[in-house]
Amino acid sequence: ELPELTLCSDAYQACRGAEALVIVTEWNQFRMLDLERVKALLARPVIADLRNIYDPAPMRAAGFEYVCVGRS
Repeated sequence: ELPELTLCSDAYQACRGAEALVIVTEWNQFRMLDLERVKALLARPVIADLRNIYDPAPMRAAGFEYVCVGRS
């Protein structure tokens, strides 16, 4: 039992009010997110992409603070 853990039904629910989206899976549902919706739901437009599923340049151009692993 983890009282500080909140389970969400989808990625958008998890983004609502979050300080950042941290991607740790290559699941297709995360590759196909509506990024404008994600940006609107996040408290700050921050994405840490630990699986490198997105291209950094378009993410930054879309207004995200985008952090990835092993790329600039």
